[in-house]
Amino acid sequence: MDRREDHGEWDRLAAQQPEAPSRFDPQMVADLPEPARRYFAYAIDPGTPLLPVAIIEMTGEFSLGTKEDPRYQPMEARQILAAPEGFVWAMRTRGGMPVSGSDTGRWTRFRIFGLIPVARQGGDSDHTRSAYGRYVGEAVIWAPAALLPGPGVTWDAVDEDTARVIVEHGPLSQAVDVTVDSDGRPVTAVFQRWSNANADNEHRLQPFGAVMSDFREVGGYRLPFRVEAGNLYGTEEYFPFFRADVTAIRFPGAQP
Repeated sequence: MDRREDHGEWDRLAAQQPEAPSRFDPQMVADLPEPARRYFAYAIDPGTPLLPVAIIEMTGEFSLGTKEDPRYQPMEARQILAAPEGFVWAMRTRGGMPVSGSDTGRWTRFRIFGLIPVARQGGDSDHTRSAYGRYVGEAVIWAPAALLPGPGVTWDAVDEDTARVIVEHGPLSQAVDVTVDSDGRPVTAVFQRWSNANADNEHRLQPFGAVMSDFREVGGYRLPFRVEAGNLYGTEEYFPFFRADVTAIRFPGAQP
């Protein structure tokens, strides 16, 4: 039943891709703060079809522990990202006691050996709010077309190299600070995420951050193929529990 729900949610999100996408014109972002204009000029070539739904395949390491004892496990995962509608991240670790399952905007479900539940959450406001922060933040990384100004998406200046995107969807709202280099390449995506990944196991806003590198061109987009991310970014408690090496990015429904 879990796998059937995974597939159903995946198909629902893939259907969010526009059948006849418009194409990127720098005039679309002419009124944005300068760091945001720089970000889009780097991330999307003029004339590129605007495809907000992306599929990302990755390998890497995922921590099942703490900063003091991270217990990184080799992992492989496949994800569909469709901000602001949702995401599905299907992951499995390799070696030791294998953990597999999925994380989405609606649930978190993981098992050892595919049988023994180690996480089963969702269906409440805390999970929904936390998940929303994740997939809006990841849109900055892998789906810039989802963040073009329009209904529910606004941009503000923070400083000369950082812009803040705010994405609203129904009752949900998430701000993400995007810092770019002189070429417009995004270096970090940092935001206040609703999370209980702290010593008190208490849901509250706390800094989450991702560091991006190894940019490559994919169908008119320049996207990072190396991402490290973790909770409590910018504090002494930070450690990157997620270290991903992307193996492929594609856009469902895109014409060859």
